[in-house]
Amino acid sequence: MATAKKKTTKKSASKSKKPAHFKSFKVVRENAPFMSFKITEQTVYWSILLVLILILALWILNIQINLSSILDSINPV
Repeated sequence: MATAKKKTTKKSASKSKKPAHFKSFKVVRENAPFMSFKITEQTVYWSILLVLILILALWILNIQINLSSILDSINPV
């Protein structure tokens, strides 16, 4: 039994790829002046979040004041 030799051929180097061309950022004019005030959905969301945080802070302050008065009534100095 004779084994047939396989022909080995080397592939030639593929064409060099051109480096990807990146576009630089372009300066775009603003739609509105920087110091303008406009109420958007985000303004409403942040306002609601601010109100909830203030309510939570006042609630915690109220709990601390109540706890302090309870402790003072139990153990007067």
